[in-house]
Amino acid sequence: MRLSSRYFLWSVFALFTTASLLAADTTSAPAGGTEGDKAWKELVKAMQPPMPPAEWQGHPSPEQLEEFHKQQGEIAGKAAEKAREFYTKFPNHPKAAEARKDEVNLLQVAVQRGNTNQTAVLEAREKERLNDPSLSEDERYRLRIDSVRRGMMANRSDEAASRAFSEKSARELIKDFPKKDAGYELLLQVAGESDPKKSAAIAKELAAGDAPKEVKERAEGLLRKMEALGKPLPIKFTSVDGREVDLTKMEGKVVLIDFWATWCGPCVGEIPNVKKAYEKLHPKGFEIVGISFDTDKSKLSQFVEKQEMTWPQYFDGKQWGNKFGQEYGINSIPAMWLLDKKGLLRDMNARGSLEEKVEKLLAE
Repeated sequence: MRLSSRYFLWSVFALFTTASLLAADTTSAPAGGTEGDKAWKELVKAMQPPMPPAEWQGHPSPEQLEEFHKQQGEIAGKAAEKAREFYTKFPNHPKAAEARKDEVNLLQVAVQRGNTNQTAVLEAREKERLNDPSLSEDERYRLRIDSVRRGMMANRSDEAASRAFSEKSARELIKDFPKKDAGYELLLQVAGESDPKKSAAIAKELAAGDAPKEVKERAEGLLRKMEALGKPLPIKFTSVDGREVDLTKMEGKVVLIDFWATWCGPCVGEIPNVKKAYEKLHPKGFEIVGISFDTDKSKLSQFVEKQEMTWPQYFDGKQWGNKFGQEYGINSIPAMWLLDKKGLLRDMNARGSLEEKVEKLLAE
């Protein structure tokens, strides 16, 4: 996705957001003020995020973006050092406490943007702040969330390690911040990525515990999703073009249930593969039913007409609150399910090798 220059600039500012960067008034240090006042003005100036080059015209290349991120990381690291110099040299200055917060925020930006030389410093500063008894719960929570995020990124190349780290972090967040959502959300994510036995155990735990209402509902949906395998799907609706759809009356056909949306890039990317399979295998008994997570009915209708997607589409305009998405625990799209000729759900991951899987079910 290409970013407009305005969006990109504000995304940069979001990474640097602290009270100092967006609200600091450099005039608060009067002309001819103390040495500390002058140092504070210099620090505020050093913390200003770099502007994207004008020649990008809002459309940087991947190489340009990578170089700019590197530049951001270096600038943030140097600004963090200046923040530490400030509060160390002027510990009693009215802005000293703010500079301590700024240092951590800037170190987080530096590490996120690839300046790994600052990782050890960041971890040390976060530990210091977490041990500060005056730190508010919200600040403590944000620090922990940032630390978890970094850990997940560090383990992303090892699926098992990533899942183990995520579960451990989720349970620690729930224990320490039982009224915050992130821990429960992360644990639900782990459930969705685990083997069926573990997935069911975590989903039941969340559904029966103190998780927020939305997480409980999604956990219950995940359980229904797992229980649906090998059973008929009682999905019935009137499609956007007026056709009546009832999956229980489509026995003898192999049916793809495609949970998707026009705003979902990977979903749109799958359309050529889906159309190819449909054109080849529809004469042999292959059908498709779309479950759209869109919010604009006219846009959906125009899109499917332009793409020549001739199969029926369900629409209720609720996006992630989609009736069937909620009922069957759909937490990410595209999600492609296959029903066999007996009307039983046989595959919940038909996205890979769709044509081959359909042919196999047609041959049964």
